[in-house]
Amino acid sequence: MKLDEMIKKYLLKCELQNNLDFKTLKAYRIDLEQFAKFMDNNDDFFTKDNVNEYIYSLTSKKYAIKTIKRKIASLKAFFSYLNHEDIIELNPFYKIKLRIKEPFILPKIIPVKELKALFDYISHELDEYDNKSYRYKEVIRDRAMLELLIGTGIRISEACTLKKENVMYSSNIIKIYGKGAKERIIPIYCSSLLESLEIYENIFAEEIKKSQYFFVNKRKNRLSSQSVRNMIKKYCKLAKIDLHITPHMFRHTFATMLLDKDVDTRYIQMLLGHSNIITTQIYTHVTSNKKNEIMKYKNPRSQINNKG
Repeated sequence: MKLDEMIKKYLLKCELQNNLDFKTLKAYRIDLEQFAKFMDNNDDFFTKDNVNEYIYSLTSKKYAIKTIKRKIASLKAFFSYLNHEDIIELNPFYKIKLRIKEPFILPKIIPVKELKALFDYISHELDEYDNKSYRYKEVIRDRAMLELLIGTGIRISEACTLKKENVMYSSNIIKIYGKGAKERIIPIYCSSLLESLEIYENIFAEEIKKSQYFFVNKRKNRLSSQSVRNMIKKYCKLAKIDLHITPHMFRHTFATMLLDKDVDTRYIQMLLGHSNIITTQIYTHVTSNKKNEIMKYKNPRSQINNKG
């Protein structure tokens, strides 16, 4: 069996058995086809030397470290499959040691001042439009989306694929299917979030019923992640907020603000749906920076005048 055929068979298995989403499958396909092209029908594609040569070619092409790590992860998963299916005797990655360090970048958060300005502007928008107009309905939907993002730390992809039946007001919970179709339950008790969701669902009841998804657009289709990005960008411009705000920054802000309130990292991990606690612990660096600023500029001792 040729390498191209092996890749097709593997991707089919990922789609049918592993329940991987479209974006993940697309990334796997791109990465593995790139590997196949590099190997150019070489029957010894699985040797340690050939795989090492391919990895070196990735580093020489000036890809971002995160991209290189993803491409290698795709290849690792593929070779693990080949080894498990007895297509190759030995996974070459068993003998390859990799040390690719990703530069540490602190997650960007939204300051409370900007968040308040954003929600204040949306409230002002609701007062400006007739409640029978579609623009009014649109603002109601946008407010519900933003309330959900900041009130739960939900991923934008999770928000856009949220189903109507998974928003349960009677139980005060939202059921989310995250990466790898992992289910998690998020309790919702914030009154502004609950109110926004209920008002939105009542106004968009017909569209939601037809779509089956909770957040829908004018054409009664599922709201896309790009539409939400554009929506946030638009409101920031209208509210004269200079900061470039992305949907994922709401997630970072949610986690950081919980940590600032001394919520245990393990509980934040469960709410965010991180499979590894190390992913959640990145937010501790944000609060450490805040502590440094407090001790440097707001230390009580520095406010005591020694001169007398």
